[in-house]
Amino acid sequence: MTSRIMSNILTRHGYEVKVLCFNEDAREGNYVCKRGETVHDYVDNVEIIRCGCFAKISSQSLSLTYPKELKKVMDEFKPEFVIFHYPNPYLSQFLLNYKKRDFKLLVYYNLDITKQKILGKLFHFQTLNVLKRADKIIATSPNYIEGSLYLKKFKDKEEIISCCFVPERLKVTDEIRKISDEIRSKNTGRIICFAVGRHVPYKGLTHLIDASKYLDDRFCIIIGGQGSLTESLKLQASGDDKIEFVGRLSDDQLVAYYNSCDIFCFPSVTKNEAFGMALAEAMYFTKPAVTFTIPGSGVNYVNLNGVTGIECPNGDSKAYAEALKKLAD
Repeated sequence: MTSRIMSNILTRHGYEVKVLCFNEDAREGNYVCKRGETVHDYVDNVEIIRCGCFAKISSQSLSLTYPKELKKVMDEFKPEFVIFHYPNPYLSQFLLNYKKRDFKLLVYYNLDITKQKILGKLFHFQTLNVLKRADKIIATSPNYIEGSLYLKKFKDKEEIISCCFVPERLKVTDEIRKISDEIRSKNTGRIICFAVGRHVPYKGLTHLIDASKYLDDRFCIIIGGQGSLTESLKLQASGDDKIEFVGRLSDDQLVAYYNSCDIFCFPSVTKNEAFGMALAEAMYFTKPAVTFTIPGSGVNYVNLNGVTGIECPNGDSKAYAEALKKLAD
């Protein structure tokens, strides 16, 4: 999404843009993406090259066609600027080794490698070399700069550009309003708490489910999205009628849940959550948010404690429940 927004901005200002990325299994309506296929496509008149992947190891996609497609873009398209989203150790090495012609490198620094501790150490010098090579480093919040051992070293060439979204994508149409009304009607008289995101450990959904046991039946907790933890989360929530899983959501459904909920739950617990796009989107609908304190993460830059929502001690499910009660009251 960030790449698409950036591409739109650049093309509107007369820049020619290409986007090179990894492919993934996904479906949007009748449009289907398959991880193993390399596809050249166009979105908003920008060429998108989605490189087929044969594996994903520790969140890193691996592709045999990426090096060839990158070389072709560098040799033939001859970009003056390369905007590189980091971390991406696989691509980093190809960029560092490309010496045929000069180009300006803008590193969009999304997060430190924290979960994969051994890999983080293995790629320590590569990370430093990428940041040394960069002409500009873009961080999404001042919090992340202060909390990152790497970014602290390169403050002289860093800029803060917060993540953003296109408001038109969140427009409440008559059809979306109808879905919102159905959600409200189904949960008449209840406080609707909504959470959405990939069901992976750092999203902290296990803490949200745990918090539910401290809540009374005024509350309902609706969880959107899916992932590797979906089944274990459902098992954890079994027997709790306050919790509902609604699966992967279309854009219209997502907007409808943002629009109809009373409180937005964003229980991420580690710096892997560098900013929180869903958090910003929910706040666009003027929904108060409940988050955890994550040192060095931009989450607490987006949601201001006591101003736009409530911040709780990290991983404290009971405190999270108390925050939900306070907002409900």
